[in-house]
Amino acid sequence: MTFFVEKETETKTVEDEEALLRDVAASVCEFENCPYEISVNLLVTDDEGIREYNKQFRGLDNPTDVLSFPLVDYEQPADFSLVKREPAAYLDQETGELILGDIVINADRVLSQAKEYGHSPKREFAFLLVHSFLHLFGYDHMEKEEEEEMFRRQEQVLLRMGITRED
Repeated sequence: MTFFVEKETETKTVEDEEALLRDVAASVCEFENCPYEISVNLLVTDDEGIREYNKQFRGLDNPTDVLSFPLVDYEQPADFSLVKREPAAYLDQETGELILGDIVINADRVLSQAKEYGHSPKREFAFLLVHSFLHLFGYDHMEKEEEEEMFRRQEQVLLRMGITRED
């Protein structure tokens, strides 16, 4: 697995963001039966930074907690048949890794939402990573059924990792 982590803020969320990223990535990949090693970019920013990205890419002029930019065009969530049919479009030619996409996390929201929900910043950061990885695997929550499925998967992954709301 290859990760590129960049920080645009000095706000401290968890002790080792990259280690948590690796743990979450491994857990979600196992949960979704991903047959590939993966490559993901993570940007940790603040309210103002994510507001700019949200405005630029989604046309919404407000901050949010996380943004996901998937690079795979799944026919169904976590269906890797398209990658198998068109490996040159989705796999890094040097490493053979599946280039999943980009994640942008708002460090300010990690801290404020952890406090609001009464759990640790680690739990909130992990939750946002799992949520984003599921988007990178083709899940969405635009419809009620999709939302229920995605949220069920999020909780299952976090429980498998031993990360609960008490953390």
